[in-house]
Amino acid sequence: MTCVIGWDIGGAHLKAARVEEKRVVAATQVACTLHHGLTHLEHAITEALARLGPADRHAVTMTAELSDAFENRTLGVATVANIFSRQIKAQDIVFYAGAQGFVPCGSIGEHAAAIASANWLASASLVARHCAEALFIDMGSTTTDLVPIQNGAVAARGENDAERLANGELVYTGLVRGHPLAAVSMAPIAGCWTPLIAENFASMSDVHRILGALPDGADILPTADGRAKTIEASITRLARLTGRDASEASPAQWRDFAAFLARAQMRLIEDQIALLLSRGAIAADAPFIGAGIGRALVAKLARLEERAYRDFDEFLDVAPEARGAASDCAPAAAVALLIAEQPK
Repeated sequence: MTCVIGWDIGGAHLKAARVEEKRVVAATQVACTLHHGLTHLEHAITEALARLGPADRHAVTMTAELSDAFENRTLGVATVANIFSRQIKAQDIVFYAGAQGFVPCGSIGEHAAAIASANWLASASLVARHCAEALFIDMGSTTTDLVPIQNGAVAARGENDAERLANGELVYTGLVRGHPLAAVSMAPIAGCWTPLIAENFASMSDVHRILGALPDGADILPTADGRAKTIEASITRLARLTGRDASEASPAQWRDFAAFLARAQMRLIEDQIALLLSRGAIAADAPFIGAGIGRALVAKLARLEERAYRDFDEFLDVAPEARGAASDCAPAAAVALLIAEQPK
């Protein structure tokens, strides 16, 4: 039996998916805060491998090269690749370089620009095989990918992060790590418009926890103040953004504040979808394909936009018990399936 593990190495999380005989049988996510030290990546790789077991082949994609742990992205790609190869100690390791395909570790230097943050292309390419017209939306912990698919092919204009940001194909807002004030500077609190404090007092995980929209297991990083992951503690953190204590407004008022911030986040994404629509990148009947831990919000967005919605895992051969995790870890599952098709 041939077994492949696909890896998606980010600056805050590592995701991995196990594929046996071209079927996704398991997937997992591990905290990996690279900016706190490269040993965090080593430990995350070891933990993920312990959960998924050994494999014949390993396929890697990454976004971790953008972390401020590295002086530049080229160095980041090389460092992540070296750490991974050292930790895995396997012969058959390849790295996803987008349109250039998979490359061995020895060719990292000449393909670094193509390897950097190419994980979105792996997932979208897999969807494009099965869905001729769609908007693929992967909402993760930190960012949201918006990838138009037209005529059975990826129709993105941007290739790297900078180009994708400029073309409305990458939004720096996510379900967990996004900053609550990314789209607003004032909010209605207790009947008054209140200027907000742009400090790292809270995160979008607090917003979605208060609203009951945070999936189990999605928030695995420490909170902004290191305190509990409860609704009460999240309200305390959000209250600081207004210069108040939690006791200065009612729980219902703080919930309304959280809902205001959540709507502002969705508007960030809606604005970029409008940009894609303005260039004709999304067909009138194109469904939204959701992936990532925030795909429930993608489904909600599809309803608001009066679009059909489908989950990423619908396009995979996946064991029932791994279905949700495979969508959570879409790029990892995608690179594993793509390399599993190729002979050694």
